Amino acid sequence: MTALTGITRVFSRSDLILIGLAGATTVAAVVVRSGSVAPFVVSAAAVAVLAALVGRAVDHLADRLGAGAVGVLQSALGNLPELFISIFALKAGLTTVVTSAIIGSILANLLLVLGLSFSVGSARNGVLRFSSQRARLIMGLMILSVASMLIPSLASYVHSPASGHEVGLSRITAVVLLVVFALSIPASLRRDLEPTSSEQACEAKQEETGPDNHWPLWLAVGMLAVTGLGAAYVSDLFVDALTPAMTSLHISQAFSGLVIVAIAGNAVENAVGVKLAWQNQADHALSVILNSPLQIALVLAPVLVLASPLIGGAPFTLVFAPMLVSTVGIATLAVLYLISDGESDWLEGSAMVGLYVLVATAFWWG
Repeated sequence: MTALTGITRVFSRSDLILIGLAGATTVAAVVVRSGSVAPFVVSAAAVAVLAALVGRAVDHLADRLGAGAVGVLQSALGNLPELFISIFALKAGLTTVVTSAIIGSILANLLLVLGLSFSVGSARNGVLRFSSQRARLIMGLMILSVASMLIPSLASYVHSPASGHEVGLSRITAVVLLVVFALSIPASLRRDLEPTSSEQACEAKQEETGPDNHWPLWLAVGMLAVTGLGAAYVSDLFVDALTPAMTSLHISQAFSGLVIVAIAGNAVENAVGVKLAWQNQADHALSVILNSPLQIALVLAPVLVLASPLIGGAPFTLVFAPMLVSTVGIATLAVLYLISDGESDWLEGSAMVGLYVLVATAFWWG
């Protein structure tokens, strides 16, 4: 009884449920190996749950690292499962899955997750209001990052002299994007250190209701390490099950990457963003959701380009299909326009989700 009391002081009920689900789905992913669809479904569920557990561990580091550092760390670690999936997919020769997943993750966050957050938050709290300056700063950097990431594609489309040097151009672009990311971190931390009105209200509410369960530092760090290793292992199983499932369900590589891999790999942003919007923490929700695609453009894609020679197979480049380039460009500009006034409601959120559904449908056939 004493041990149980000690556990409940450290772990909340939701913590225990999430840890139990992570353990159960991971074991199931290892055990379920027969059939063409079942291993894929189970391993995808395990990836999503482990990603959510990574996010929970990061949450418990918030009071030790500060809001700005946690925002950056949460987005970075939230993209770990997708990084692992992409690495194993490149090793398996599924290049189309990886290129689609990169663009799909950006689209999923910009349209699906942000749209769901606006819809859910507005349905409960009315019109959501947030810092338009902070939103424009993030989206401005997002547009510049996406534009830089797509330069090798544009060079290939117009048959410029650089079109025969996609590998070299992609690697130079990757280095530039990583440098921009390094330069953006101090500015991001300074902006996030200044709490907005919604964040101050949230802190006051927490002081009134009392503190939640907090994990010790060693436990939070240990959980991050364990879930990171678990996510890497399950991602390998997920990629192994991906090809048989695509064949059995008649799903194209483009749709698998754009929708399935992107949604499974962004479970943290899906859950955290909607939850924060439901709690009327619009600024925090916007920061978490928009930092993820920003880091995909500035970090994940460049890392894959530079690491592909070590992974094996053909070099990975930043040359994307024209349809992928068009959709991510349209989505980025649309979101910038919608959030530039510093407020949103359920109708705008529903329209964003609708646009995502149309994009996903267009890629069903490849």
